[in-house]
Amino acid sequence: MPRERDSKNRRRGGGRRGRRPKVCPFCTGEMEITAYHDSRMVRRFISDTAKILPRRRTGVCAKHQRRLATTIKRSRVLALVPIKETLVRK
Repeated sequence: MPRERDSKNRRRGGGRRGRRPKVCPFCTGEMEITAYHDSRMVRRFISDTAKILPRRRTGVCAKHQRRLATTIKRSRVLALVPIKETLVRK
């Protein structure tokens, strides 16, 4: 019985220690918001339908989320990133 319970918790991300906290990649110095020209970096933070992903999903802090949103919006204006993509359902 205990083994079954442990495997359930591990699958959900629970367990004794719980989930690892998400750390902002910009605060740690792993990434940098350089400019709106870097479409590769910008695409990492938008969904398949070209919406800006929320903080809880990306792990970005509030300060950098605001800067990131501005950067994404600027790149949309210059057509480096699509404004809206249609979702094709089969």
